Amino acid sequence: MKKKEVKQVFSKNKQSYVTSSTHSKGSDLPLVTKWLKPQSHMVALDVATGGGHVAKQLAPSVNKIVATDITAEMLENTASHLSPITNIDYVIADAEDLPFLNHSFDIVTCRIAAHHFPNPEKFISEVQRVLKTNGKFLLIDNIASERMEHDHFYNSLEKMRDYSHNRSLKVSEWRQLLTKYNLSIQDQQVKKKTLIYEDWINRTLDSKEDMDRVNSFIQNASEEIQRYYQIKIVNEVIQSFTIDEWMVLCQKK
Repeated sequence: MKKKEVKQVFSKNKQSYVTSSTHSKGSDLPLVTKWLKPQSHMVALDVATGGGHVAKQLAPSVNKIVATDITAEMLENTASHLSPITNIDYVIADAEDLPFLNHSFDIVTCRIAAHHFPNPEKFISEVQRVLKTNGKFLLIDNIASERMEHDHFYNSLEKMRDYSHNRSLKVSEWRQLLTKYNLSIQDQQVKKKTLIYEDWINRTLDSKEDMDRVNSFIQNASEEIQRYYQIKIVNEVIQSFTIDEWMVLCQKK
């Protein structure tokens, strides 16, 4: 059921994930190349490619990149958008059941997508399986705070705004999974990411009733929550807020 919801949301909003400033202009994109240090003989895999921004970033530096997504309409739209780039292959694939042989890739990436996966552990096990020994895995995703009330607020908010959202994990939870599957952390950073409210809410919702519910949930949040998420309200109109994002580079032992 969850994966059906993901397909529905991303089919409907396929173009917005190509143009979204959050996805297309993030300051993390140049770091993808800097951290991974891709080489011309390498083959890379971008899981849940969405608008294809990581695939586009890596393509000039690798021999080939395979961009996967569970949503056919999303992938077709991205393939059309990136058609001038000739070394990207597009494959419809479930992140938790990748259709590739063991030890197939030098690099695996996944950016701003894992919070949609129903079983993150299955995803990490698949990453470990398809990576070559000493291969590199780069994960970038929105994360929940280690504080329970912050975690509850953020995941509730995202679920309200996007019913395909599963859960943003805490860094401690991701660390446990990476350790379990012998993916050794080489570098990492946590940063605050500012979201423009209007762009964020319009990406997935078009019902005024749903939008009003999200608006009320934010406006009625405690002062402490509003301070932590840096919620900016001007004349009772939400302008922006921030969330936490984790970028982590791992190597397969």
